[in-house]
Amino acid sequence: MARNKDLPSKVRRAKKLKQNSSVPNWVIQRTGGKVRSSPYSRRTWRNTRLKRD
Repeated sequence: MARNKDLPSKVRRAKKLKQNSSVPNWVIQRTGGKVRSSPYSRRTWRNTRLKRD
């Protein structure tokens, strides 16, 4: 992969990085521990590639 990345690619990566953050603690407490992660936070850099990268 190139060292210098174009702007649209960086924007997509930044969005996925924000989506990959964990659920806040108050959500876990409010749901009684049923919700521990969002569907987006299961992505890791080794397992799933982003589209158009």
